Order: sequence, then structure tokens, then C-alpha cells
Amino acid sequence: MRASSGIGSSQLRSPSGGPFSILRNQAYFPGKVSFCRAKFAESGVDGLSISLRVVPPSLLAAEKEEAKAVLSLFLKKQGLSNAVAARTINKSELFIDHLVSRLHSVHKSRYLVGRELTTLEIRDALIPYLETLFEEHGDILVDVVENFPNQPDKEISEAAVSSSSSSSSSSCSSNPTLDSKKTKAMARVTKIGPAGELPPNILYLLELGLELDQIKAMTRRFPAFPYYSLEGKIMPVVQFLLDIGVPKSGIPMILYKRPQLCGVSLSENIIPTMAFLENLGVDKKQWAKVIHRFPAFLTYSRQKVKETVDFLKEMGLSAESIGKVLTRCPNIISYSVEDKLRPTAEYFRSLGVDVAILLHRSPPTFGLSIEANIKPITEFFLEKGFSIDEVRTMISRYGPLYTFSLAESLEPKWEFFLTMDYPRTELVKFPQYFGYSLEERIKPRYAIVRESGVRLLLNQVLSLSESEFVKALKRKMKKMLDGKS
Repeated sequence: MRASSGIGSSQLRSPSGGPFSILRNQAYFPGKVSFCRAKFAESGVDGLSISLRVVPPSLLAAEKEEAKAVLSLFLKKQGLSNAVAARTINKSELFIDHLVSRLHSVHKSRYLVGRELTTLEIRDALIPYLETLFEEHGDILVDVVENFPNQPDKEISEAAVSSSSSSSSSSCSSNPTLDSKKTKAMARVTKIGPAGELPPNILYLLELGLELDQIKAMTRRFPAFPYYSLEGKIMPVVQFLLDIGVPKSGIPMILYKRPQLCGVSLSENIIPTMAFLENLGVDKKQWAKVIHRFPAFLTYSRQKVKETVDFLKEMGLSAESIGKVLTRCPNIISYSVEDKLRPTAEYFRSLGVDVAILLHRSPPTFGLSIEANIKPITEFFLEKGFSIDEVRTMISRYGPLYTFSLAESLEPKWEFFLTMDYPRTELVKFPQYFGYSLEERIKPRYAIVRESGVRLLLNQVLSLSESEFVKALKRKMKKMLDGKS
């Protein structure tokens, strides 16, 4: 995801269709946005021209709405009012297209098999990127978003920030001690030594693949980072990551996302925690993938890890299942047991769902909001005539069911299902229907079945590979012709 420095230029297509050239080590907005274009180029998407051409218009529109919702939520979390966030969204159409393009790059394989992304997958793909943007640009993020891909007026942006800071100084006091620490830490990053070089730890990180702007952003978030000893802290962690199978090219992004990793003792914290989790069933061969998915995983205290593990045991998961859950969804460690995991478990238990099975099959479901995501989906199915028993069966058979957007995914697919001449019980038998792309899989497959004049189970229509689907159709058609002769 990081663009390597000093390597020629890349050609992208702007959202308007015209080409523009990008120097990989050049700031997107001079002095401020250091990675927007580089990350866009690194995503492997030729601007928006490729992804927008492949994805059907209806799915693209749904994904844009999801991206808008994620951006709106993120802006409001940064303190913007609902009205300001809404105005920003309305002015940011090209940036929304950029976010959708990132989705297509990150999840290429999902589109190839005709599966739609869940709301949680979209959120997980976009939130870290937005957090990185905010860390880099702070108070001018709104200008960056609204003016994408053009450079915002730097003087106006800085004046607006200065005015905002002045007007709020009477109500929001700053922390002089923290500001002083950040200033000193930032100065340490760029301090030139007697030989005219940057500090050894900074040079090492640059050679590793990080960019200076990224190191500065890490320091703003975590001022202790530039004080870490190269030989005593940074190099041992890098070697540790290499030893467990992380490719060298993946280390810069791990350190960028979680610089605190260098401050955690390998011998006293990280290695014992890994041993503890391996005893539970975490596959030691998967550590590289686990840390790549969630770099913060090994920076949580043993107590926090144990608290989550104890909860999973309490819910009825075996040690082997716990190991698999932590391997597939390591960020479950970040969920609060009492505020998130337990209330969600109690809600599904009230529906009669086996919580252990649901946790094993779809741990991301437990990261959703009960009021905003989970309850509305239950109510949706009940309103459509499904009984509680049927809803329970559907959840048990397809754990990710609740991770899809109600408005952009479940409702349109339900409306189309009503035209498919299947009884509602087919959805109870095969709730995975809601996981397939309406435009890429469901409609085309069903059209072929109707044209052939035969009837297949909903499961056969959607879950079979292309070749097996054709074979099933031919068998049905042959059987139908044999019966007529």
C-alpha cells in the first residue's frame, strides 16, 4: 500500500478520465498530502477507469452509498456536526469514487466470484485509510476530501484552521506538556548530525521502506517512537517479524500502523503472549497473516487477551475454535467484552441462536452495533413474514447474514427474490443467497435458468461453479426432454 520513494512516475487516470502523472516520492498536495496519489497508484487500479467499467451500475451506486456512510461516520467521529459532515459528503463526489476504487483493489477476488462486500468489510477497508489521511492532514482533511483530486488552497486552509483554533481556545484548553513532547519528538526525527545525516534509526527506517512523512505521522501519534534505540528496540522487532514470516515489503506498513510494537518487550510480552495463544490453537504458521491483518494484535496486554479468551470459553468455544477465531479475526481482541461482545451474545441468545457456532463462523458480526445494524435486520425478516425460528435457522446456517447493509444489499435482493418464483423457505434453506452479488451472480444465473425452461434449487443456481452450473442445467434439460419423448 505504500509507494516506494524515488521510483520514477506512474500514470493514472483521474476520475474525470484524463491522465495525470504521479511521482512516487512527490507529495500529492505539496507539503501536506504525501500519499494520496501514491496509494491510489499502488492499489493497482488504473484510476477509476478499470473498476468502474467492471462493476454493474447498481452495485456501484450501492457501494458509493456505503462509502458515503463510512466517510460521514468518520467525519462525525472527528467532531464535525451532522450538517457539516453532510455538506462535505455532497461536495466530495470524486473522493467517494476514489474510496470505491480502493474497495475494488483491496477485494479483487471477491468481485471475480460475484460476491458482494459486507458492510463490515467495506468499513474495515476504508476506516484505516481515512485514519491515515486524518493523521497526515489533521484539520485540513475536509479541504483535502472536498478538493480531491485538486490541491486545496493552502493559505485559505491554514487560515481557516488558525481561525478555528483561535475561536475554540476559550472553550478547549490545549495540553502544553503534550505539545512540547510532540515538538521535541518531531525535531528529533529530522535532526541532522555532525556528518550531515539524519539519526541512525530514521535512516534505517527509510532504508526499510518507510517515507519520512510517514515517520513524522507516526511520531505525531506516538511521540516516544523516535527515542527508541535502533539496536535495542527497532531492529529486534523487524527481525522478529521476518522470522515469523512477514515479508520485508510488509514490515513498513505494520510499523506505520502500530509503532507501539517497537516499544513492547519481545521476551516479556510478545513471545509469551504468542505462546499462550498457540497453546489455544492459533496456528504459528499464520502469525504473519494475523499481524498483517491487525498489527495491534500483539500490543494488547496479556490481561486483555485473556479477558477475550475467557469470554470465548464462557460462550462454549473449544480451544481449537478459539485459535481459529483469533487467527481469522484477530481484531476481536479490540472489542470490549462488557460493552460489545457480551451484549451482542445476549441478543443472539435471546433469538435462540447458538452463540458459540455464530462466534466460530462469523466473529465480525460481534463488532456490529446492536441498535444500528443487528436489530433492524431481525425486524426486516420478521416484517417479511419469517418466523423467529426461521430467522434463527438462517443465522445459524449463514453467520455473515447480519454483516450486510440492509438498505443497499438485503432489501434489493429480497425484492428480486420475490420475482424468482421460489417459496420463501428456499431462503431459510439457503440464506447464503444474500451473500451473492445481485447484478453479477443472481440476476444473470436466474435469467439463464428461466431461458432453459428447467428448474434448479436456489443453492444450485448460485453456489455451483460456472462449469458445474452448466452441467447441472444440461442434466435437467436432458431429463426434461427424455420425459417428453
